[in-house]
Amino acid sequence: MPVPDSGRAAMPCTLEAPRAGPLPVGAPLRQLRRQARLSQLDLALQAGISQRHLSCVETGRAQPSPALLDALLTTLDTPLPQRNRVFLAAGYAPRYAALPLADPGLAPVRAALMHLLKANNPAPAIVIDSGWQVLAANQATAALFQLLGLSQHAMEQGFNLLTALLEPGGFGDCLINAEEVRQVAWQRASREAMGDPGLAALLAGLPFPGESPATPSPAEPLLLTRVRGPGGELRFLSTFTTFGMPQDITVASLRIEHLIPADEPTWQALTLACERLGELEPG
Repeated sequence: MPVPDSGRAAMPCTLEAPRAGPLPVGAPLRQLRRQARLSQLDLALQAGISQRHLSCVETGRAQPSPALLDALLTTLDTPLPQRNRVFLAAGYAPRYAALPLADPGLAPVRAALMHLLKANNPAPAIVIDSGWQVLAANQATAALFQLLGLSQHAMEQGFNLLTALLEPGGFGDCLINAEEVRQVAWQRASREAMGDPGLAALLAGLPFPGESPATPSPAEPLLLTRVRGPGGELRFLSTFTTFGMPQDITVASLRIEHLIPADEPTWQALTLACERLGELEPG
């Protein structure tokens, strides 16, 4: 649905109040549009404004209203932290908060996360944030760690998934196809680090996994996570769940990674591991 621009979309640029120089917001908007590989006409049509007005905004001859700015950034699918920076560049207050996950206002979010984790048993699932820090895990994840002889202390205290994959002695060492999985993780984290200084710093301190391995066979529909278990190979599909239409930076940063068994032996091994773990747990 086009977003109203208070009737300014049809105004010629010459009607705008004169300014000393280009507005700081024009350059980042133009850069975001080019990163999205959209022409001015494409973005203008999708945002519901005229191409002329968008050109005036990008060149600093027109000041975008908060509503127009939000419409452009939403159309460009700009991450919420970056949207806040663009609002500041335009002279407006940041629009999106970053509540702590423990905040009472995020109680529905926490409840949804716990529901999804529990529902995924006996398949492993973890909640990670934008820095790849594991915030929560289900019983099946603990059972998998126990099965592989990995530290249960890490499960209790929390750990960083990227570190566990890339550093020696972690989960990555249990992978049969570690080179492939590490390369995919590195590439994804590198893309995300472009807009996340904290993740960029973490990545800079981790070992580079090396050059990309041979391209998988076209007959393979996706890359499996292949784990070296005590009773043989465990094979998993990896999927992600995120919240739709987040309006908070913390909520937008959360994702659940599900490791879904890719064959019956893996289902059986995880089901048995969960049952054994349940027998050991008090209560």
